[in-house]
Amino acid sequence: VTAVPELFLTAVKLSHENTGAKYLHVAREDSNNLFSVQFRTTPLDSTGVPHILEHTVLCGSQKYPCRDPFFKMLNRSLSTFMNAFTASDYTLYPFSTQNPKDFQNLLSVYLDAAFFPCLRQLDFWQEGWRLEHENPTDPQTPLVFKGIVFNEMKGAFTDNERLFSQHLQNKLLPDHTYAVISGGDPLSIPDLTWEQLKQFHATHYHPSNARFFTYGNFPLEQHLKQIHEEALTKFHRIEPNTAIPVQDLWDKPREHHMKCGSDSFAADPTKQTTISVSFLLTDITDTFETFTLNLLSSLLVGGPNSPFYKALLEANLGTDFSPDVGFNGCTREAYFSVGLQGIAEKDIETVKQITARTIDEVIEKGFEEERIEALLHKIEIQMKHQSTSFGLALSSYIASCWNHEGDPVELLKIADKVTQFRQHLKENPTFLQEKVKQYFKDNPHRLILSMSPDESYYEKQAKLEAEKLKHKVNALSEEEKKQTYEKGLELIALQSKPQDTSCLPALKVSDIEPTIPFTELEMALAADEIPVQYCAQPTNGMVYFRAVSSLNTLPEELKPYVPLFCSVITNPHFEEEEHFRVLVKMTAQELSNGIPDSGHLYASVRASKTLTPAGELQEMFNGMDQVKLIKRIAEMSDIKPVLRKLPRIKKYLLNSDNMRCSVNATPQQMSQASKEVENFLKGIARSKKERKSVRPHVIEEPTFKPCQMKTHFLLPFPVNYVGECIRTVPYTAPDYASLRILARLMTAKFLHREIREKGGAYGGGATLSHSGIFTFYSYRDPNSISTFSTFEKAAEWAQSGEFAPQDIEEAKLAVFAAVDAPVAPSDKGMNHFLNGISDEMKQRHREQLFAVSSDHLIDVANKYLAGGKSTRGLAVLGPENPHIAKDPSWVKR
Repeated sequence: VTAVPELFLTAVKLSHENTGAKYLHVAREDSNNLFSVQFRTTPLDSTGVPHILEHTVLCGSQKYPCRDPFFKMLNRSLSTFMNAFTASDYTLYPFSTQNPKDFQNLLSVYLDAAFFPCLRQLDFWQEGWRLEHENPTDPQTPLVFKGIVFNEMKGAFTDNERLFSQHLQNKLLPDHTYAVISGGDPLSIPDLTWEQLKQFHATHYHPSNARFFTYGNFPLEQHLKQIHEEALTKFHRIEPNTAIPVQDLWDKPREHHMKCGSDSFAADPTKQTTISVSFLLTDITDTFETFTLNLLSSLLVGGPNSPFYKALLEANLGTDFSPDVGFNGCTREAYFSVGLQGIAEKDIETVKQITARTIDEVIEKGFEEERIEALLHKIEIQMKHQSTSFGLALSSYIASCWNHEGDPVELLKIADKVTQFRQHLKENPTFLQEKVKQYFKDNPHRLILSMSPDESYYEKQAKLEAEKLKHKVNALSEEEKKQTYEKGLELIALQSKPQDTSCLPALKVSDIEPTIPFTELEMALAADEIPVQYCAQPTNGMVYFRAVSSLNTLPEELKPYVPLFCSVITNPHFEEEEHFRVLVKMTAQELSNGIPDSGHLYASVRASKTLTPAGELQEMFNGMDQVKLIKRIAEMSDIKPVLRKLPRIKKYLLNSDNMRCSVNATPQQMSQASKEVENFLKGIARSKKERKSVRPHVIEEPTFKPCQMKTHFLLPFPVNYVGECIRTVPYTAPDYASLRILARLMTAKFLHREIREKGGAYGGGATLSHSGIFTFYSYRDPNSISTFSTFEKAAEWAQSGEFAPQDIEEAKLAVFAAVDAPVAPSDKGMNHFLNGISDEMKQRHREQLFAVSSDHLIDVANKYLAGGKSTRGLAVLGPENPHIAKDPSWVKR
């Protein structure tokens, strides 16, 4: 038992006598309790077996044999988090909740899924891979590969950063499990058999290979009793043999070159090469050395004052650091990587030379003391900051080190590490320079990895997939082809069959608190007339200040540049042209790299652009319009005209007439904080004119008329991202609660089945925004036009009212889980400050949610979602589409 006062927690480390299972409990006064179980999973091929297993164990277990208990529990619980992750060398199953009964329910489902899953063959086919007719009901259509993980990984590797990072690890640690792709390589996934999947489970998902973690203020004894009775008593100790050997060190550096797809958003198409130099460091179970190297890495690459930022980014050779820059501590031995993306192939040598030269300079000069102090100060502030998902953050923070028999409690003692670090530096001022020499200069285990685009990369991938498919299909006898067709029909029948979920535990809506506690807010005027909201909270002595500045007075032509202005205002040197150019290129590169991960968000933002006045700004600031604008600026030979706009924006935005502020702090700090706010506001310009007495938060636009628009963004991806948005009613309207529950109900009972299970997309569903935009979306979807008809069918399904009272009850639980999600002390009162939603409004909304009935749901489906009733927008991001190409009502971008 170890107390860690700086994090306000006590750690208890245990092990299970009979099976050798390891256990860590972190007791902390936090109501958001977390459980996770972690297995060391060390595959030796790229079939994606740990990833497909992670999906398949969640498809039903001995005690809970219904299909997909995991997704079903999302609607039967008030969980604040539920998921599962496959890393390179472990698989983690975490959940969190604030309700003790819910904790026991979820724990029971998680334990049964992990230790006693059904692993049915049809589930393996649905989640992993299968051969199936393009149209499963027509045996004349060609056989193709389908499967959720198969499509997910195909989508994942359209992300060039992901591809680069994957290769980097495979090549730097080539001797064991790190040489393979644990998530699965789309070309190797079809080599995995159902037998191999079951075998992998038997050897890896065993208490002797497990680490249990619990966190929060629920009593430990109850957890131990339940885990022991429901899982551990049914096992005996085995020798798991999953340990990863230390990598043999190289005696000389290695180089490797790889290809990727070209980036249609590259600012300069001739500069799409990425290069990095990576060094193998120390064993991550050496916690102090790891802490030191992590800090050293931040000094080397963190922020505009770091040596590599100055040497590489300001050399104007590339657009941004290479992927995975800095310290990576997720493998048994950590590594450090630095390089550039967006360079010309001819500059590879230059980057290598600059890297070597920078290392030499650091060894010679060391680091400024104030940069080291600033970093240590930042670590100390992060320890004080309370997030609502602290338990989840801890479980990921300790996962890798604990996975390799490191001591997780040592990792939590951050204050000790800081003290020890200061001591080392005091005794030996060149302490850090010696580390740089040891790990970078004199280290032959170094990989130089470069990646450049190949115009026909995606065609070649598709060709390889086609060959793999041909090989698989040719190997089938006539009898097996017939069976394949029948299994396809069987899977569809299974997916469409109503399921009996009565075996699963559930909370009831009656378990939910009918009222919310109100947050006390104090409103005051500072500097004569600027509204400030004060909220006293237990913030561990931290003060949180926010100011919101209205854009109402800003001229139209300057608005698109606001996001750039926001990046510049927090970085002091960026008024200088060179610094600004670096920032623009980095931003363009980051936005482009982010599209494969957030395609559905870009599609949804676009689809809602013409539906509300705010929609247009949303697209301008966060949509594809912003991506394209930044790309244009990055391509400019003369960037000065853009730079000149920023001081003009500043004049409007950093003007106290347009501002309102908020402060969250402890009661003792309030009077001091209000003095500081006063000083801050007095130091900011204001208009000379008499101040307008009213400042509306809500701007009425009498001239605004919503209109329909359909957009197709052509992108070189093998999958689509689809969005459809419908204008309904805002938060305070009586129908809003019914629409919110309907969105949840449609997702759980219709869209998940049709889009993910049958359609093979990685995800899909419906959501409702504060402003009343009802959105249908799909993610990494092999279909596009047929997905719009699925959205239409979802509306018809809702109008027909084919849902049971239990379905509505579950949808309410899921919505309340979101409504009652924990809020950190630093964020209390923010809904009121940012969105004008008061506690009274929330309480009224709450009562409306409780009251929603089947009739209400059918009524809002007819009123808003039926064809022709409301204005809607459609958008698709994805490959060439013959259907859309022929249809003149679509705008093609």
